[in-house]
Amino acid sequence: MSPLMTVERATKHYKTQTGSVHALENLNLEIEKGEFICILGPSGCGKSTLLWAMSGLHELTSGQVVLNGTPVTSPRPEIGMIFQEANLLPWRNLEQNILFPFEIKKIDPAPAQPRIKRLLEEVGLAGFENKFPRELSGGMQQRASIVRCLSYDPEVILMDEPFGALDAFTRDEMNLLIQRLWMETGKTIIFVTHNVSEAIFLADRVVVLTPRPGRLAHIFPVDLPRPRTIEMTFEPDFIRSVIEIKRTIETGVYTPQAAD
Repeated sequence: MSPLMTVERATKHYKTQTGSVHALENLNLEIEKGEFICILGPSGCGKSTLLWAMSGLHELTSGQVVLNGTPVTSPRPEIGMIFQEANLLPWRNLEQNILFPFEIKKIDPAPAQPRIKRLLEEVGLAGFENKFPRELSGGMQQRASIVRCLSYDPEVILMDEPFGALDAFTRDEMNLLIQRLWMETGKTIIFVTHNVSEAIFLADRVVVLTPRPGRLAHIFPVDLPRPRTIEMTFEPDFIRSVIEIKRTIETGVYTPQAAD
């Protein structure tokens, strides 16, 4: 059975005011249907560049991203994206923000209303439909952006450091929430983060990139039972994985961590 999504020889150069930047080099990756993949690497290694290429919003210099057997050359209805900022429109209330993608795509939202209602209940936003973004906390705004993405039922969800701006307690809550939604929906999620513990907590596999230009340094399978709990992050095996992955990020080379 072929993978749902493949990244094939992805290479990206882009021009800036100060010269050319070599962001990615010959990166290959296969993602199975229903997988939760986290992408880690040092700052500037091309994690977000890779995610934007997967979304079809930015083209690669060479190589390709293939979804369901077809190259991704522009945004696709099967792909949803959640950003670090919730990007809610301040002049629209919560319900209007969630329905915004349907307006853009010229899709009738009526068939999706039961799903949206269920999602709002699931994320604790039922009853807030008429509130404006300024009336919601950062965590609530990000929950709304998750509902907005899931409302039109994409097959693949790309998440670019979605919880990076949240405090530690809210971030833990959001990680538990996204784990629960993923387990319930079976979506394929590719999640970029700088937080090693977050990546291990969420992922089936953690993909580590080298310093720029981003190449594949190592893929770490995460063999932890689900549903995972925050308490697991304090256990010796979890901490050993954190050390192993951090060392790989720092050096760009995988060195197994010896057992105690």
